[in-house]
Amino acid sequence: MNLDFGISDLSGTFSVTDVVLALSLAFLTSLVVAWTYRATHRNISYSQSYVHTLIVLGMLIALIMLVVGSNIARAFALVGALSVVRFRNAIKETRDVGFIFLVMGVGMACGTRFYTLAVIATVAICAVILLMHRFNWFALNVVRQVVKVQVPADGSDHTAAVGDVLIATTEESELISTESVRGGSLLELTYTARLKKGVTPHDLVERLRSRTAGQKATVLTGYDQTDL
Repeated sequence: MNLDFGISDLSGTFSVTDVVLALSLAFLTSLVVAWTYRATHRNISYSQSYVHTLIVLGMLIALIMLVVGSNIARAFALVGALSVVRFRNAIKETRDVGFIFLVMGVGMACGTRFYTLAVIATVAICAVILLMHRFNWFALNVVRQVVKVQVPADGSDHTAAVGDVLIATTEESELISTESVRGGSLLELTYTARLKKGVTPHDLVERLRSRTAGQKATVLTGYDQTDL
């Protein structure tokens, strides 16, 4: 008596070996992508849950491609079913989106049994990511600050006083927002700026407080490399 280990569906036939091989390769390639993400992550928003999701997502996409196969009707039905899913977590970095698409592409290659393509793409793309991280490509070696200063909302022109301090202490500055705080009793002015050589954030804060009746002043340094 011969046992049939093939799985037959509307899209064709694939064996248990195909399923094991596709899911195993999806796991291994997604694991390489996840390791690359961890090795090249710089900011403070590292999430172990996100890395686990990358691995699971790669295997899940491979499974979906096995289920869909070449059946167009099933593909549209799957899109309709997945359209009800809503994700509430915001992606903090654009590179995180890139890694999601990377594991999706690798998972699709594994699920459609393009195993060689999956391996080559994983190695090549991860190598490029590691290379960019190692040599810090396209880095802008200009440290900018975000300056937040609160001034009394008493009708006086405190903006000019703050501007005088920024002219004296920064190479360039730009007002990007004005917000009412503490029930309208204070205005919070937010600037982007680049400090002059020899001027420390502490010096800037003290000069601002001396011109704003001792109100709160904050200087955030390297805001483009941290998560606010």
